Amino acid sequence: MLGNADASVIDIGDGVLNIEFHSKMNTIGEGVLKAIHQGIEYAEKNGYNGVVIANEGTNFSVGANLMLVLMMAGQGDWEELDLATRTFQNTSMRIRTAGVPVVVAPHAMALGGGCEFTMHSAMAVASSETYIGLVEVGVGILPGGGGTKEFAMRAADKYSKPGAIGAGVIQDYLMNIATAKVATSAEEARKMDIFRVTDRIVVNSARRIAEAKEAVLQLAADGYTPVAPRKDIPVLGRNTLSSLLAGIAGMQYGRFASAHDAKIASKVAFVLCGGDLTGTNNLVSEQYLLDIEREAFLSLCGEKKTQERIQHMLQTGKPLRN
Repeated sequence: MLGNADASVIDIGDGVLNIEFHSKMNTIGEGVLKAIHQGIEYAEKNGYNGVVIANEGTNFSVGANLMLVLMMAGQGDWEELDLATRTFQNTSMRIRTAGVPVVVAPHAMALGGGCEFTMHSAMAVASSETYIGLVEVGVGILPGGGGTKEFAMRAADKYSKPGAIGAGVIQDYLMNIATAKVATSAEEARKMDIFRVTDRIVVNSARRIAEAKEAVLQLAADGYTPVAPRKDIPVLGRNTLSSLLAGIAGMQYGRFASAHDAKIASKVAFVLCGGDLTGTNNLVSEQYLLDIEREAFLSLCGEKKTQERIQHMLQTGKPLRN
């Protein structure tokens, strides 16, 4: 129907499209991003009920194409890498703000960008045995496709409630990213706030796509209202950032983290706190958080130790501590 060598857009009946990845290891590169935009646009323009993003590969997705990231960073092609990162972020936001419901149905491993797409969906319908997480720190970067922004938003929604301690809430999200924690089940992912209360967990993975389709039809029948980008996100700024940076320094001095680990964690903390803003009652937009996330991502890509970590992962499949 639509698609390219890396992904296809398929009509699965009842006015629902399915976007299926079939790149190597279902990595997310230009082809996958293009197919997502094509599929959502086609559904909107042609009166479809909605879109499912799912596949039956060994893994849902192991994340972004690191070879391309390394190549652009190694050549110093920063404009191209900035454009690629913007495109990734825009794709996550396209999933979030689509005029029709977009339901993501992860299974097996849904890492990095696969996790970020899931977190931006109208609903996730996940296999109970889903290994999902934001693992980018393992290769020396931070989640740059909207994942750090999304955790900043979810943290803000938590610490805005009476009795919540903001620094403690952010620290939990910081540790999940900084330790590249992967949930070993969908239930654990829900406790980590990767899956929401409204997301569904499917025990029989073979039913995952069918149930995702049913979820699209139900959302459409209920009168789905597109989500607008937020402009009202409370962030804690400098005071909380300072306390988190002190904790990160303590981890480094105690030799629980290398200097590069500390640098990455500090940049994650910066985004989660909404930057170095002063005063109280700071409200920022999603786009603001995406911008500082992307800036932090690009700065880390320029680090020699990050490039060494990416290269080591590509060559051995294992993380490098340097």
